[in-house]
Amino acid sequence: MEEAVASCLALLGTATDRDWDGVKAGRLEWSCRYTAEHIADDLISYAGQLAGRAQHAYVPFALTLDDGTDNSGVLDVIRTTGALLAAAIRTTPREVRAFHPYPFRSADREGFAAMGTAEVLLHTHDIAEGLGLTYQPAPEISEFVLGRIFPHVRPGADHWRTLLWATGRAELPGRAPVTDWRWSNNLVHTTDRLTLQGITPRSAGDLVSGGDGGFEWIEGGPYQGTREASTFLLKAYVSGVHRPEFGVFALVRREDGRAVGGMGFHGVPDEEGRTEIGYDLAEGARGQGYATEALRALSEWALARDDVRTVFAMIERDNLASQAVVTRAGFKKVSEEDEEFGYELGRTE
Repeated sequence: MEEAVASCLALLGTATDRDWDGVKAGRLEWSCRYTAEHIADDLISYAGQLAGRAQHAYVPFALTLDDGTDNSGVLDVIRTTGALLAAAIRTTPREVRAFHPYPFRSADREGFAAMGTAEVLLHTHDIAEGLGLTYQPAPEISEFVLGRIFPHVRPGADHWRTLLWATGRAELPGRAPVTDWRWSNNLVHTTDRLTLQGITPRSAGDLVSGGDGGFEWIEGGPYQGTREASTFLLKAYVSGVHRPEFGVFALVRREDGRAVGGMGFHGVPDEEGRTEIGYDLAEGARGQGYATEALRALSEWALARDDVRTVFAMIERDNLASQAVVTRAGFKKVSEEDEEFGYELGRTE
């Protein structure tokens, strides 16, 4: 995020002698001056949400600049509010989430970093377009934003152009123009002892390459199944068919913030409302009921949706522990094959 702010200041600092009030910012109805002030207001608002641990609404305050503040002064405010958000991100524990409405009503520190970065990048572009300047941020910044809060957008070779297209600011060959858009923070489900935290494409990429995905794991984690599931998540993301609600979730203990396993869907429900689920636990977390607790929560959430009628699981014939998990979660055996048993949990009418 700090790099995005630096790129904004570097470019707009070359045009502080221009008229920002009388020029529209790109395709927006706002002036360049109002858009610059909006950047600063977003940054301080996000810093306030994180620092204040807001849970149910925006903290009720807004940024007001002193009368007579010139364009250079506005950039000073962007510099300052950017530094405040960066400090809030650095000092906020990883497990903390604060209110943001889109789309699941909360975000963690990385989510706020991505949202702040998006606001800076996109509105700097808008101002630059209005003033006739060329703005080209480093591609890795746009890649971070796309992989964190645009999991539903198929990535392209040019990350910056893809981000502009995804927010209705540019065209991409072979893709229809975007006229309505929202970014998407990761979904989190909460149980008595766990939080089921949606794994973003950015985190999945790190898990696939041997990293921790941004989670603090117990010894022995992540287990291989979570890495394999992340591979499928990435393939869906690259193909443009990933839907984060039906993705993969890290199972994180609430008592210490450490991840113990992974659980997720194999894809969106089919035409009959059937979706398949799978899971694994690090060896040190087995036998403590974590998988059953998570499976009950995720299945209950799925079956409460209009587009899901049954949740299905395939369990290896000799995996008695996993068969016990699905049975305790209310699943019934519905099929037997040579190597696997099929279990199903249906909606209660």
